[in-house]
Amino acid sequence: MQIIKAELQHVPDLIPLFDGYRIFYEQESDYVRAKSFLTKRLKRNESIIYIAYDEENAVGFTQLYPLFSSVTMQPMFLLNDLYVEDNYRNQGIGNMLIDKAKQLCKTLNYKGLAIQTAQDNPAQHLYERLGFVKDTDLHLFWINKID
Repeated sequence: MQIIKAELQHVPDLIPLFDGYRIFYEQESDYVRAKSFLTKRLKRNESIIYIAYDEENAVGFTQLYPLFSSVTMQPMFLLNDLYVEDNYRNQGIGNMLIDKAKQLCKTLNYKGLAIQTAQDNPAQHLYERLGFVKDTDLHLFWINKID
């Protein structure tokens, strides 16, 4: 298994993974928009994406978005996306992708790594096992489609 930082040439490999991730979150398949979204993030340096390869097959990815803490005045990452194809789950690939993200935070001397996920996502056990702590002090508020 090889984990690499995705570049523009990896977008075709990322599209089916990203689409699968979105379908997991009950979104409709849309390869055209997925390609556009991923290409923009990479071209604009708006995210960092790591992709897992089993030989030449792309089997998983994680996408990190930069954030900043005003309180501690430090940069950090939001691990917003983590996905491993069904046939490759429970083989440690999610661990490897998260370890790569943690390693990047350490190398850059970032504050840390936050994960946002659905309350019923079974990967929460993985996050806890890897040292993430569920925040019980903060609440997330959301407004959608601002008029």
